[in-house]
Amino acid sequence: MTETETNAYDVVVIGAGPVGENVADRTRAAGLSTAIVESELVGGECSYWACMPSKALLRPVIARADALRLPGVREAVQAPLDAPAVLGRRDEFTSHWKDDGQVEWVEGIGADLYRGKGRLAGPRTVEVTGPDGGRRRLTARHAVAVATGSRAALPDLPGLADVNPWTSREATSAKDVPGRLIVVGGGVVAVEMATAWQAFGARVTMLVRGKGLLARMEPFAGELVAEALTEAGADIRTGTSVESVTRENGTVVAVTDAGDCIEADEILFATGRAPRTDDIGLETVGLEPGSWLPVDDSLRVTGHDWLYAVGDVNHRALLTHQGKYQARIAGAAIAARASGVPILESDPWGAHAATADHAAVPQVVFADPEAASVGLSLAEAEQAGHRVRAVDVDLSTVAGASLYGDGYKGRARMVVDLEDEIVRGVTFVGPGVGELIHSATVAVAGQVPVSRLWHAVPSYPTISEAWLRLLEAYRDS
Repeated sequence: MTETETNAYDVVVIGAGPVGENVADRTRAAGLSTAIVESELVGGECSYWACMPSKALLRPVIARADALRLPGVREAVQAPLDAPAVLGRRDEFTSHWKDDGQVEWVEGIGADLYRGKGRLAGPRTVEVTGPDGGRRRLTARHAVAVATGSRAALPDLPGLADVNPWTSREATSAKDVPGRLIVVGGGVVAVEMATAWQAFGARVTMLVRGKGLLARMEPFAGELVAEALTEAGADIRTGTSVESVTRENGTVVAVTDAGDCIEADEILFATGRAPRTDDIGLETVGLEPGSWLPVDDSLRVTGHDWLYAVGDVNHRALLTHQGKYQARIAGAAIAARASGVPILESDPWGAHAATADHAAVPQVVFADPEAASVGLSLAEAEQAGHRVRAVDVDLSTVAGASLYGDGYKGRARMVVDLEDEIVRGVTFVGPGVGELIHSATVAVAGQVPVSRLWHAVPSYPTISEAWLRLLEAYRDS
């Protein structure tokens, strides 16, 4: 291998996480030769430090919580969770941080994998620096797709690096349960990791700068989750910022803006994400290093007819499933343009338009209770200028919820567009509601008229009967 060695492809993908893999899968399926470049583990953040390990940690927590709601079962699960066993199962789901299976998949679709750091080196060109320092130049006849994802964003606190704080990566891959854990933040990562480590025996203190948890969802979602976390033993302090952090003799000391000093064994900062674009050669094509990459609905970067940004890097919807959706759209658009299709299907909901990013993004927060939403909240719908009405239902009144567990607490909201008579958004909060959200996603993405939803009969007795209660509440309001 020499520094001047060049290989040409139809498509070059930088980043072999789920998003990059899906771009490559779609372009290969279209018959385009494809190279994919990865500097860490093939499979990316989701497989090793995010979705899979976090949900492997949380599944036993939620299963035990559900069992405790059922007489005849709760007596069998009174003992604490076996944390080492849960962590061992988590390790299995990350393949012990080895990517052999993912590499085999990439090879199976016929894409060429390049290990190393990929950087743009001008239009349609990617330079790869391998683990041995050798370099290869890859050129793309049709497209380069940036799918490098995002990383945890840490606040600018003096001496923070010396504290060795946890980010989402450390929180999902930790080998031992800390006795005391400070969680800074109130979003999804903060809530899920507080839920998990509290259940494993850590004493959790949450420091939340805002007014409550899960600020991007309907207000009642964060309220119900906070209530349950507090009942489980977590100390949640809202309206609180961290002014300084130190570590002495292994103990972390966080000082808040109220002057409180909080001690812990570890501190997790779950305070947002930043794009992994600071060192991928954006300056060689007139873009700013470290920036989010603006794209059109076909995921093509503004002002660059050959460059695509897919997944977290475009800042449209920082969710793995949404990035994979974008990858399918981008792959179809790349293939269509490569084959000379004169006009893409770019209208809303067309084959080459990532419309769901605007109108139908689903998300599940795997806490206890679960919180799940899709589409617009009431506030978002009103801010967007829609004339809407929201109807709420107490899920404990649904027969299926009562059967699910004693003392069931939950709530559902449906936001209806009064002009088009379609559902703009749905939120469920309660045990087991994560599996309900796809029905709402179909309703929102399909723009199903409320009049037709009356004919979608929910099975009795399931929690899905919440749909009937919501429709009745809308009819009677």
